[in-house]
Amino acid sequence: MLRPSTVETLKTGEQSGTVTNQYHLATKHSVISVQIDPNYVDARTQPTVFKTYPHFFRRFPLDPNQSLHQFISLTSAITDAKKYRDGCTHLLRVQPSAGALYPTELYVQIRGIKGMIEGIYHLEPQTNTLTLIYELIDDGIEGYLPDKRPIKGCILLVSCVYFRSSWKYKNRSLRYCFLDSGHHLGAIEAAAYVSHHAYRLLFEFDALALNQDLGFGTQEFITGMVITGEPKERPKKKPIRRLRLPLPFVPGTDYFEPNTFIEAGYKESLIRYGLGTFPSDQNSPLNDLLPPPQYSSFLIEPTQWLQAIQVRRSARRFYPNLVSYRDFLTVCNALQQPIPSKHTDILDIYAVVHRVKGMQPGIYRLPLAERSNYLNDNNLNDNNLKMGEFQTQTGHLCLEQAIARDGAVVFFVASSYVNYGVALQQAGLVGQRIYLAATALKLGCSGIGAYYDDETQAFLNTDSPILYAIAIGQVTKSDNPISLKSSLKLIDHSLPEE
Repeated sequence: MLRPSTVETLKTGEQSGTVTNQYHLATKHSVISVQIDPNYVDARTQPTVFKTYPHFFRRFPLDPNQSLHQFISLTSAITDAKKYRDGCTHLLRVQPSAGALYPTELYVQIRGIKGMIEGIYHLEPQTNTLTLIYELIDDGIEGYLPDKRPIKGCILLVSCVYFRSSWKYKNRSLRYCFLDSGHHLGAIEAAAYVSHHAYRLLFEFDALALNQDLGFGTQEFITGMVITGEPKERPKKKPIRRLRLPLPFVPGTDYFEPNTFIEAGYKESLIRYGLGTFPSDQNSPLNDLLPPPQYSSFLIEPTQWLQAIQVRRSARRFYPNLVSYRDFLTVCNALQQPIPSKHTDILDIYAVVHRVKGMQPGIYRLPLAERSNYLNDNNLNDNNLKMGEFQTQTGHLCLEQAIARDGAVVFFVASSYVNYGVALQQAGLVGQRIYLAATALKLGCSGIGAYYDDETQAFLNTDSPILYAIAIGQVTKSDNPISLKSSLKLIDHSLPEE
């Protein structure tokens, strides 16, 4: 744990870059740092991974036959259970998590939906129930947004109980909390896609006040928000105000150890750039400050995206075999879709291609861009930065992990971000898209949050910090790339055939 005095030194240090960037610099991996701190923990001391409100709060089971219930359930569902050598059974979810520690929680505000009490609910994945923790009158989450008109529909809040991650990963878990939150936002995006909901992503809200009013203390904090409803005008009525009463504190773990580095890093990601600091005048709504809603337009059909959600897992090994060029472009199309947020940091995606049929191995750059700039046959060579066989290098860069060496492609996400927390969450969201697209194509995928930071930047020849790595590859022994043309129907048939 970093002492408070060290945090203050970080915040006032003379190193170049933004204040938030200092938190990234302080958590870099190198060959020496990994040897000095191999990060061993006693699995028996792991904190609990589910938050449960007291028994006297009302609970409502989610009905899989009800469309709204199915949408909410899909955002956080438990899809598998595995028993490990330590004797513990881990409940695995629709979204991956660093170390399967699952620091994120989900809260849902429901307003104006027939048959549902207007209120704020906490989702309990282990029982597939909504717990009503607050009933609305003329107040709600809209009171913390720049646009305070009532939202008819759902507002979904992703929060992070950070000790679940810092228990193992210490200060570097600041990165993993944001990345895991991004994966959870991506899981919400995926649920919206298969449920045919338009959605918008929001990072601009008074998070500090909302954390306080939701009773989180310092142990839990809101990281991002998804809106799947529409703002409604209220002629001659005041805008929605903030919660009239604060909620009681309910811990998200059975015990807790504070980490001042993470708490300070989270606050800096909000305050430094104005996020989380909005006028408190409830009579002055700021209209038209929400991003426009967006329907996802992935190439893979919603029914098969749903199947991918239900079976997605992190691969533990790859066979060093080819994947098809068509499948590679399908994954690239998914990760390059626009992110519907007003606060969007530019992400640079680098694809280190090892084994794609018909492609020369090398480093390719895949910017998040409009459809006309998606990677395709016409611009493939323009996006190639360097030719060569780099399997050994990527394996080394990812802490000597064979999965990065044997994969077909390793994607690295970099960004010269404006806001550190937002950029990491968007990197996690992109990672979730890669997971689901690869899964739908019967490929394996594994997110890699540990890599040698400076060496990876030098390898990619970029000044932008590296935020995440994701590997995809074959999980079967076949010597030939799997062709799914007969089993996987793509919406856009302009992609090249094998």
